[in-house]
Amino acid sequence: MPDTFRQEPESNGAVIWCLYHLMSMILMVPYLIASVSGSASNSVGVHHSLFTHPPPTRAPKCDRMFISNAVGRKNGTFEAPLIFNPMNHSRQCIFTFIAAEDERVKVTFNKFNLRDSPPECNNEFVDLYTEIDDPLIDLIKTPFGGRYCGRILPRTRISMYQTLVIGFHTDVTVETSDIFRGTYEFVNASKYEIGTPAPSSVCTFTIYHDRKKEGSFVSPTYPGVYPKNLNCQYRFLGGAGQRVRVEFMDFDLFYGGPHCPFDHVKVYDGSSSEDPLIGTYCGQRRNLMVYSSAENLYVEFKTLKRTADTQNRGFSGFFEFSEVFVNLAFIGKNDAQHIRGTECDQKVLSKQESNGTVYSPNWPFLYYSHIMCRYYIYGMEDAQNLEKVRLEFDKFDIPNDDEECNDAYLKIYLQGQEERHAVDEYDHVFCGEVVPPSVVSEGPRLMMIFSSGSSQGKGFKVRYTFETDYRVPGTPSPSGKCHFTYKSESRKTGEFNSPRYPANYPSNIYCQYIFKGLPGEQVQFVFNYFKTKRLLSTSSGYNEMCTEDWIEIFEVYPSGRENKFGKYCSKTAPGPIVSDVGIHDMKVIFRTDKVDVASGFSATYLFISSAQNLDCGGNVTGSANGVITSPRFPSKYEAHRQLCNWYITVRPFHKVLLLFDFFLIEGEPDERGCPGAVVRVWSDLSQPPIELCGEKLTNDTRQILSSSSVLKLQFVTANKAVGSGGFKAVWTEVQEADTVCKGLLCGQSGFCISSSLKCNKLPNCGINDDTDEKNCKNFPPQHCGAKEVHMDMYLVVGLSVGAAIFSILALCAICHRKRKRRRDHIPPFEHRPQLPREVPSMHFMSVDSV
Repeated sequence: MPDTFRQEPESNGAVIWCLYHLMSMILMVPYLIASVSGSASNSVGVHHSLFTHPPPTRAPKCDRMFISNAVGRKNGTFEAPLIFNPMNHSRQCIFTFIAAEDERVKVTFNKFNLRDSPPECNNEFVDLYTEIDDPLIDLIKTPFGGRYCGRILPRTRISMYQTLVIGFHTDVTVETSDIFRGTYEFVNASKYEIGTPAPSSVCTFTIYHDRKKEGSFVSPTYPGVYPKNLNCQYRFLGGAGQRVRVEFMDFDLFYGGPHCPFDHVKVYDGSSSEDPLIGTYCGQRRNLMVYSSAENLYVEFKTLKRTADTQNRGFSGFFEFSEVFVNLAFIGKNDAQHIRGTECDQKVLSKQESNGTVYSPNWPFLYYSHIMCRYYIYGMEDAQNLEKVRLEFDKFDIPNDDEECNDAYLKIYLQGQEERHAVDEYDHVFCGEVVPPSVVSEGPRLMMIFSSGSSQGKGFKVRYTFETDYRVPGTPSPSGKCHFTYKSESRKTGEFNSPRYPANYPSNIYCQYIFKGLPGEQVQFVFNYFKTKRLLSTSSGYNEMCTEDWIEIFEVYPSGRENKFGKYCSKTAPGPIVSDVGIHDMKVIFRTDKVDVASGFSATYLFISSAQNLDCGGNVTGSANGVITSPRFPSKYEAHRQLCNWYITVRPFHKVLLLFDFFLIEGEPDERGCPGAVVRVWSDLSQPPIELCGEKLTNDTRQILSSSSVLKLQFVTANKAVGSGGFKAVWTEVQEADTVCKGLLCGQSGFCISSSLKCNKLPNCGINDDTDEKNCKNFPPQHCGAKEVHMDMYLVVGLSVGAAIFSILALCAICHRKRKRRRDHIPPFEHRPQLPREVPSMHFMSVDSV
């Protein structure tokens, strides 16, 4: 009989047709499959389609059978049958492929053009059955391989056993052979027998190192679409001192998400699924390589019994048992940990400011050629801790004939490039015998890649140290504490900030920022952002109000004595700060407690030459009162950096009463502080000042009494100031009520002031006390105050200028009248001299040319 493609004749008479089929049945008794009636199931697993018209009719003339034998061809073609169906009945044709005992069937469609569109496929479709383990079983009892229609080619199929069936269904009147075509092949099944098979399982094998040291292994029907509801195990058992390597050259599984909940391959570091899991894989991968840590490896391949129609290939891999894979003993010498599944990759995790040493493979002996190891050294990174990694090389020997280190090398990555798989963006590459310099990561992650190339050498020994990373610019303390120094001789201006800004600072931390200027310089601070945690409900964040997280600012005298400038917290940003003349050092302290955190602060520092830092204030002495205003008052103060210091000194045993008659400075103490401009008042020079800004002052801040005979008033603006109305302050020399008053006693406040301040139109007695301004109608004018003197001067100047203008106008008017009178006396016919007819040309100079 024919060996592969057996096709019945169309019609040569009833007798000949019957005899032919009778002989065929007798010859094919060992192989013949009982013809099966009924349509195949649809994609939900039901083996009888639910049509409204009668069930399909078997058409024996269109069935095909392809059988492999020892002497015939092992491949061929198939195509759709020619069908005449004038009554449009549902017709079914069965294509049966039967391989020999050591073979499987491979079917590939080259053309596919059926009616309907998936997923309906009701009138014309092809059903596939690839898991027929018994050729005599009814198709309704075999796993269903999928239903296809339309124009999309079904992917290649390989039978799980020796038999594969294609069922074709149609109700078309005339069907031609060009609606689908394909090729078949009877392939050797030995490649699917990986090792010693397990009983009652088609895809479970044990591979022994002494029987097969290396080879390929594939999924049960690769490269055809793998079946559903599979559970395959591959157990690789090596010998002592060996390791197992498995490499998947092609990997194509249904992707159900990053955790691979559906079809997947799991690899275990041992001989069973009870051993540590190396990884779970699905989707599409290329060159996936897995190593065992010891002599055994276990691979598990599972597919779900699902309704979704998927057409994935499975996998094709290679395995190898070997003693030359890297011995992992060199990793366990310190806190490093081998990364399961890799040949020699390792990770080192910080134990908070810990340190240790990492080595090249096989240290202290020569490393092997053609190996590649990765070192992942990771510092702490959480809400409380942030570290960076420092590397210091003790030994280094990586021979390389190429100065560019293309063959053997050690590459170092300092910016976490491995997170974005940017292995080409390394920061340093070292080779040769010269010991590299120490390097520090820019964050908590540092990675090294060692490639031995074709060379062999002693390798390297590197000491790593995890250092707390405060992310604060400046010179850090060698001790690793949060202590930073800023020197004028290194840099005149720069920035400093709270740890980890703009992220939240850690809790329970103490930081120092030391600023060292040169003699003849002053230090300026401008805060650009400020926010510390505040649990207590307070109106502002100054001095004694700050009990949780806060900063303190000190002036440091050349003698070492410190003078506190202020204490700040919450949203109350410090105003611009400039140290006094003669003080060129300053210190900032930042302290937090154990509860909650915030984003912290960011500030700019500047070392200024005292000679160039002009002070618009002055010393005020020898007077009983006065008025101090911001620059350009009553106009707005200018929007640039300026500093004004007024020292008001009165007689001994007297005090200074300062009252703000007008106040409008940019800023808001409760919401954002005074970062652009600030007014400071020192009522006691040994204590921190009172900082003022905004639009409204309370009675406690509008009127301030000094504790001694000296009061300091300061007005500072930064370059980022926008300008505002400024201020007007009235100061008065006063004595308090417990002394005998020889001047004017203020009725409400009880202050004793000079009697010369009576009726000067200034509030010298203080808020809500007008004792000094009562009964002032007949008071001599010489007692007018400073403001009135200023106004009289303006009046005198104005009157003088007005009188001069009036006099000039009067003279012009008189001259004009006299000239007119002269013209009126000239006789009407008096002869007047004539100008010559020819006037010589005159040259005029343009005003623009001057």
